Amino acid sequence: MRSIGLIGGIAPESTILYYRIMIAAYRERKRDGSYPNIIINSIDMQAMLAFLGTNDLLSLTTYLVGEADRLAQAGAEIALFASNTPHIVFDEVQQKASIQLLSIVEAACDAALRLGLKKVGLFGTRFTMQGRFYAQVFSRYGIDVVVPSINEQGFIHEKYMGELVTGVFLPETRDGMLAIARRLQEREKIDGLILGGTELPLLFHDKEESNIPFLDTTMIHAVAAVKKMLA
Repeated sequence: MRSIGLIGGIAPESTILYYRIMIAAYRERKRDGSYPNIIINSIDMQAMLAFLGTNDLLSLTTYLVGEADRLAQAGAEIALFASNTPHIVFDEVQQKASIQLLSIVEAACDAALRLGLKKVGLFGTRFTMQGRFYAQVFSRYGIDVVVPSINEQGFIHEKYMGELVTGVFLPETRDGMLAIARRLQEREKIDGLILGGTELPLLFHDKEESNIPFLDTTMIHAVAAVKKMLA
C-alpha cells in the first residue's frame, strides 16, 4: 500500500468528503480492518485565488509545486488536488513536482468513456468553465465539452464561491443549477454533465433530480486514488 497525499482546503468541505470517500473505498477493497495512509496538506484557498485573479499562472504553479513537494517530504508517494480549479496548471506542476500527481480530469475522462458519453456539459468555477483543460483531455478521446452561457457561468460561479465553498447548500441554488443543466441539454444535446467542482456533489446529492448522467468528479477522483494506492 502506497501513501496518498491530498492537497485540500480548496475548499475544506470537499476535502472532508474526499477523506470519507477514500476511507470507504479502501475498506470496501481491504476487509482486514486496516485503514489507508492518507496525508492531508490543507492549503489557503485565498492564496490560490489571488494568483488566479491576476492570471499569474507562474506563481500559482510555483505555489502548488511547493505544496506537492511538502507532501512528498512527509512521505506521500502519490498526490492529488481535492479541487478541479488547480488543474489549470496541472501539467506544469507535474513537470516540476517531486511526486506523482493523479489528475481529476483524466479520471473523469475514463469515467465518461466507460459510460459511452459523446458530448458533456461542464459546471465548476469560472476558472474551470473558461479554462481549456477539460476540453483538451476529453477531445483526445472524441468527447466534446461544452459550457453554459456567460450569464449562466456567472450564476454558477457566484453561487459556488459565495455559498458552496463555505458549506452553504440551498435548495434554490440546486434548482437554479438544474435549470441551467436542462437548458444546456436542450441547446447542446449533451448526454452527460461534469460536476467539475468538488463541492457540487454536496449540492446535487440526489441523482434522481436529473435525467442527465452526472460525472461526480469528487467520487471519481477519490476512488481512483485508492485504486492507485493499492495497485
